[in-house]
Amino acid sequence: MMSFLSSIQDFVLPFLIILSLLVFIHEMGHYLVARWNGVRVEVFSIGFGREIFGWNDRSGTRWKVSLLPLGGYVKMYGDSDAASTPDGEGLTAMTAEEKAVSFHHKKLGQRTAIVAAGPIANFLLAIALLAGLYGVSGVRYTPPVASDLVPGSVAEEAGFQPGDRVLTVDGAEVERFQDLQRIIGLAAGETLTFGVQRGGSVVEIIATIRGLEVTDSFGRSSTVGQLGLQSNEAIEYRRVGPVQAVGTAVVETWNLTVGTLKAVGQIFSGSRSADELGGPIRIAQMSGQAVDLGIGTAIWFAAVLSINLGLINLFPVPMLDGGHLLFYAFEAVRGKPLGERTQEYGFRIGLALVLGLMIFVTWNDLANLPIWGFLSGGS
Repeated sequence: MMSFLSSIQDFVLPFLIILSLLVFIHEMGHYLVARWNGVRVEVFSIGFGREIFGWNDRSGTRWKVSLLPLGGYVKMYGDSDAASTPDGEGLTAMTAEEKAVSFHHKKLGQRTAIVAAGPIANFLLAIALLAGLYGVSGVRYTPPVASDLVPGSVAEEAGFQPGDRVLTVDGAEVERFQDLQRIIGLAAGETLTFGVQRGGSVVEIIATIRGLEVTDSFGRSSTVGQLGLQSNEAIEYRRVGPVQAVGTAVVETWNLTVGTLKAVGQIFSGSRSADELGGPIRIAQMSGQAVDLGIGTAIWFAAVLSINLGLINLFPVPMLDGGHLLFYAFEAVRGKPLGERTQEYGFRIGLALVLGLMIFVTWNDLANLPIWGFLSGGS
């Protein structure tokens, strides 16, 4: 029990620092584009609920830090709440001067840009963090060459041989052993075609990836793909220039985005367990562990978390940025906004979905905490 309580201190502070940074950048994206388009911003909040402290700037924006540090919001003129729900009666009663600074009276393209700016800011932050990491520490590199095969593995059964160099997987080029690990890890149960250089020729090998149940350091089980190729090559960190660092960061951000979407798709299709989803407690644990492993790991983790925050907000669920963008897509097709009642029901459904997901992932987190073993009498 004392060990569990001590671990809380180790991961709460790193979690709050990392999450607050990502939320600040996300909301700053909304804020800056809103101001550039002449929208009055009433509130810029890190966290939800009761205000802990804050101040007003010259433009009338209230900058504040709130009690519940699990997100944030920018409330613009014309919004009735933090979710940017239109203030129906207030909008119709506005004067011409007030409409000029109201978010909901801006053109469709302006509103779309303001809403999309938050997730875009998260992707740009991820690229900046990774580019900085690669520019300072170099890019981790191991040749995609099989030094050995795991006995009885899929690779051995499919016909791989020691010394084989993997060039492509389903037509996608493979430059590093790390790329191969990323692709295979998300391909449990899938049949893949490998282009392999063997001696002076290129051969084609088809293999169905086997799923392997693994348990992370927090006791959570997940299924990862396993091929069975082993590399004994030393890991290198290749120094790159600023331009190449940014290019590599863009590619890595794209790969992480695609990998995340693929994992989410596997959960919806049933090929991956929804129990693998984690919430605030698991993120906090991982934040503490990343900081313990060093500044490089902490930066990489922050970049991955920023990508996930950007993606989640783009999901087409009312209450999230993606839900607003979905409404704007309907508006573009119809030539006018959706009815007030339709939007209201949409926000209610979105709220229910978001709350339901939060309850589910938090339950997943709690079910894996050591305190449950303590309370049930376990060692």
